Amino acid sequence: MFDFVTYLGCPPQAIGLIVATALLLCVSAMVSGAEAAYFSLSPANLRDIKQRGTLSADGVIKLLKDPDTLLATILVVNNLVNICIVVLSSKAIDLMLRFERFEFLFTGVFVTFLLLLFGEILPKIFAQGSNVRVALTLSQPLLLLRWVFYPMSYVLIRTSSLIGEKASHYSDISIEELADAVDMTTASSSEEQKMLSGIVTFANREVDDIMRPRLDIKAVEYDMSFGEVKRIIIESGYSRLPVYDDDLDHIKGTLFVKDLLQYINMPDDFDWRRLVREPYFVPTHKKINSMLEDFQNDKVHMAIVVDEYGATQGLVSLEDILEEVVGEITDESDTEETFYRRLNENTYLFDGKTHIVDMLRVLELDDELFEDVRGRAETIAGLMLEINRDLLKKGDEVSAHGIRMVVHSVEGHRIEKIKVIVERGDE
Repeated sequence: MFDFVTYLGCPPQAIGLIVATALLLCVSAMVSGAEAAYFSLSPANLRDIKQRGTLSADGVIKLLKDPDTLLATILVVNNLVNICIVVLSSKAIDLMLRFERFEFLFTGVFVTFLLLLFGEILPKIFAQGSNVRVALTLSQPLLLLRWVFYPMSYVLIRTSSLIGEKASHYSDISIEELADAVDMTTASSSEEQKMLSGIVTFANREVDDIMRPRLDIKAVEYDMSFGEVKRIIIESGYSRLPVYDDDLDHIKGTLFVKDLLQYINMPDDFDWRRLVREPYFVPTHKKINSMLEDFQNDKVHMAIVVDEYGATQGLVSLEDILEEVVGEITDESDTEETFYRRLNENTYLFDGKTHIVDMLRVLELDDELFEDVRGRAETIAGLMLEINRDLLKKGDEVSAHGIRMVVHSVEGHRIEKIKVIVERGDE
């Protein structure tokens, strides 16, 4: 054959070793396929298996009640069988071939190829495609193997638990590392990817990051007539409205629209103030995961956000918090709202309250483009004020990184619309 190997024939002892190796390879394929099949069963698959009511189905359910022992059994059996395969196949090769050199290399490559192809890859590919059938077929053999190898499996489980407990003291994963891990995952859709990212950053965000700012709060004044209150409710479309006295820094409570329904036909002098409920206040830097827990415990859906001086900064609702994870929530009463309009190839008209990141995504630019100049600004209007360091009036403009922003319209001291011109696309 080759100059470094001589064929010695196939003696009866070698034939026996080959047969034993083939049988052990079948066992290796069986447990490898079982691992892929059992741990890929979906809840729907398990419901289907439970409904069968057969002995094999009962075996599957029994095995999955203790997945740690099942996995330990599979690992123990697989490793023992693979060791036996290596030993027996090496002995069979020694009986059939005489090597002048490279014996270890030839044997290692050949046996590894057999184990990987027939003992791991092919069985797992087949089992994942027919996981229910494979799980049912192998349930009884696996129950037998679990009983036989239980002592070794128990030792393996206990050892791994002790190591895991010690390792857990040192496994401190940062939010940034977790976010990087999410970015590397392959979700089936962009919506799922956004949801995963929202879950990761959820505990790290504060109320003032998601609140509706003070200028956008729709509220009713304590001295208003019942007719005026009904008009504001109809115009706003909200189910809950803050009630203030003089200005928004003096919140008296919250008015629930459902509380007014039975009095809807009452005259304008109806005393609607007795229906006002106690307000719920939260500080600006409260974490939204803690805020969600408070909402659940206190059965509250809306809170007034105040600063350290008690001045009203904004409003946050349960819907605002949930949108951080699941994305924008709309219902049949919502109207589609566009926060920008494209005027020409390089010019856009944005709402002043548009978030900086939303603008950059529309312009197809890097989310971090303005990090060096934005300070604590979240909106385009805030960004312009950060750069200019002074109040702006209609026609004023600022530029940064090839983006020119011009104040298009102003209401009081509030910037309503901003014209954004992309001067250079290479920055």
